Amino acid sequence: MSRIFLYAHGGSGNHGCEAIVRATGQLLSGHELKLISANPEEDRKYGLADVAELIQDKNEPARLSLDFVKAYAALKLRKDFIPMEKLQYKTAFDRMGKNDIALSIGGDNYCYADVYKYTMFHEIAKARGAKTVLWGCSVEPDVAAQPEIAADLAKYDRITARESISYEALKAVNPNTVLVADPAFVLEASACALPEGFVPGQTVGINLSPMAMERESVPGMAFTNYKNLIEWIIQNTHLQVALIPHVVWASGDDRVPLQRLHECFADTGRVCMVTDRNCMELKYIISKCRFFIGARTHSTIAAYSSCVPTLVLGYSVKSRGIARDIFGTEEGYVIPVQKLKGKHALAAAFAGMICREDDIRKHLTDVMPEYLQRAQTAAVIAGLE
Repeated sequence: MSRIFLYAHGGSGNHGCEAIVRATGQLLSGHELKLISANPEEDRKYGLADVAELIQDKNEPARLSLDFVKAYAALKLRKDFIPMEKLQYKTAFDRMGKNDIALSIGGDNYCYADVYKYTMFHEIAKARGAKTVLWGCSVEPDVAAQPEIAADLAKYDRITARESISYEALKAVNPNTVLVADPAFVLEASACALPEGFVPGQTVGINLSPMAMERESVPGMAFTNYKNLIEWIIQNTHLQVALIPHVVWASGDDRVPLQRLHECFADTGRVCMVTDRNCMELKYIISKCRFFIGARTHSTIAAYSSCVPTLVLGYSVKSRGIARDIFGTEEGYVIPVQKLKGKHALAAAFAGMICREDDIRKHLTDVMPEYLQRAQTAAVIAGLE
């Protein structure tokens, strides 16, 4: 049986990244999994050592080696940083061989500015002779169409796209692309104690991320909308509110804006703050919500897969594509943060969702079994089983 290397993983402080690894482990149970990680200690903290062997992705190269001298010369003489960058990942990727499978698991790594780091990883894996799979991914169509990126995408032995917008863009450059669903849809929830003030079935789960806020076109508009949303919930319903962080990295900690929101409403007794925990416990908490409003994609996947009516503050193709595949449209389900103009847009959209609550919940209940099956069969159609 081939060894499977999961790479392009940033660490479990992003619980979406953790969810992809855990769910992939569920789907590929019985295989020998090795996780090349930017932060193995962080992964160990959240329990991923039980899912895969943890391997540090970046290592300091030996400075007296011939490879180092060549890379250093390229950097100084030609301003070419790629050989030095590759050398730092050599120890980890040298463990791959031609009988192995390399899964690029970042999900949306091909959506952002540092995409060339991931094309470099792919090139290294190919050079080791591994079969390469771009796993459960989203890709911005304009990025996929760029000649250099398209050439890289075309070299994957298989691509599994997690939503139809990315699927169409990827199919155009690599015919070995199949449409699946994000592996995290099948993530198992783990029961845990609910925070004080959380009433099961009568609580609105809320997630806000710095990443979404950075993409707003009107400064401060996302936070203002969330504040007005919570105010509307308190004034017009009997529901509780739970603020749920899904990423706790220092560079983009959801707890920072959520704590600001908590301070605004702490005196009401209606708003609680969920503490950091692993993705399975977060999914359990989200599954106990009556509604969910989220910015982080995998927080919303936890809600969708638990049949919780969900409103998304989107910032990239993935949120639109997933909603479109589940509901047939993103209208009424996704608000792009870039188009957030009015101060009460989120509250108005949520009020509309309340009116459609029963229909939305029934639709999710009806379609989710088949949708989950798309994730469960991903390993087979990707040739991993």
